[in-house]
Amino acid sequence: MCGRFVLMALGKLVAEQFELDDEPNLEPRYNIAPSQQVAAVCRIPETKKRELRMFRWGLIPFWAKDEKIGHKLINAKSETVAEKPAFRAAFKHKRCLIPADGFYEWKRREGKKTKQPHFIRMKNGEPFALAGLWENWESPEGKIIESCVILTTNSNNLIQSLHDRMPVIVLPQDYELWLNTAITDTENLKRLFTPHPQEAMEAYEVSVFVNGPSNEDPECIEPI
Repeated sequence: MCGRFVLMALGKLVAEQFELDDEPNLEPRYNIAPSQQVAAVCRIPETKKRELRMFRWGLIPFWAKDEKIGHKLINAKSETVAEKPAFRAAFKHKRCLIPADGFYEWKRREGKKTKQPHFIRMKNGEPFALAGLWENWESPEGKIIESCVILTTNSNNLIQSLHDRMPVIVLPQDYELWLNTAITDTENLKRLFTPHPQEAMEAYEVSVFVNGPSNEDPECIEPI
């Protein structure tokens, strides 16, 4: 799964990598948690340009009776996302890319009550894109919330010892395929759901300091 992630890249680098016209104002984030605001890249159908928007992490389907369901929908299995009622509309019409520099996973330690957190990133240190979906939800009182979910797939061998799921990572050459919701060929989209090559990634132990969602500084990603 993906329950916490990091985005340290500043606006200029994000704008260059995702071909945005405007440079977003981004502060480094070292411990992004569910229910918090996350940056996501979307494609504007009318202009075909890309824009960066802020969504609450935890998808609220447009048909939901209240927003509490979002607490349960932080991840979506890519294998079933096209059929599940909570995600199938967004899969067709509202796909996004979520920039990240890495993500966390926890492993149970023998004889310990707490799990050991690990930070996982690309070996080259560059930011990458997580496959996401977003939704627009309006409460009976007129409150509007835009929210998102991160897709997951089977883990590669590097991450398998930590968890059997990992986020779907979209390669730059596939950004347009994923963002262009005029493309509805489910099989073509599903080819993006393979685990990212383990050779390109690395993982190392970090402090349990990251366990606290309010802890938000570089200590979160320092190796121990």
